Amino acid sequence: MNPVTLTFSPEIASAAPALRVAAIEASVSNPPTSDKLWDLISRTAADIAAVTELGDINKRPAIKATRDAYKALGKEPNRYRPSAEALTRRVVKGMELYRIDTLVDLINLVSLASGYSIGGFDRGKIEGDTMELGVGREGEPFEAIGRGQLNIASLPVYRDAAGGVGTPTSDNERTKLTASTSRLLMTINIYGEEMPVDDTVALAVSLLEEYACASDIRVSYFSPSTHPSTQ
Repeated sequence: MNPVTLTFSPEIASAAPALRVAAIEASVSNPPTSDKLWDLISRTAADIAAVTELGDINKRPAIKATRDAYKALGKEPNRYRPSAEALTRRVVKGMELYRIDTLVDLINLVSLASGYSIGGFDRGKIEGDTMELGVGREGEPFEAIGRGQLNIASLPVYRDAAGGVGTPTSDNERTKLTASTSRLLMTINIYGEEMPVDDTVALAVSLLEEYACASDIRVSYFSPSTHPSTQ
């Protein structure tokens, strides 16, 4: 299976000129989340809650940059919060995170720690070897995980050959991670830097190796300036 190549539409390049994406592909297992991993997630959530006020969450550099991209595209980020913001709000409010499975939960951990909204896809369900990050259209169908049809108009959206697979707000049911996922594609959406990119990738890789038996790990970096749309 070839690594996925990412391209970017002109609209994304204009709205988010500093955007970078770190894409991690790996062969993995996806068992139920271990108590050891969940304890790490719980400690990280408690540490964030101890030093973060609710009103300061959208000032985190990575979250603010993602929200700014939404605004530039015409989307209201308070109605369609980036996933990193939604996760952080949940822990700051003292609410339990959902315990889902190893891959989803470790992605949420990296997102909480870094401030970046992160996509997690079953590579075997991605149609083709190229995805484009473009902008959602009015009426474009998108079945968000656990949310039903999501209005993705004016949201950044990854598309494969069959349609939309992910946004910073929610990923699509069609390509979601399940217990049978054996090849992961993780996209770390860096609209503005907070945790250093290399540190974020290193954290993700170490967690994948320890908890998801990751092997054949491939890391690629993409940006609008180096990988524009070919359309």
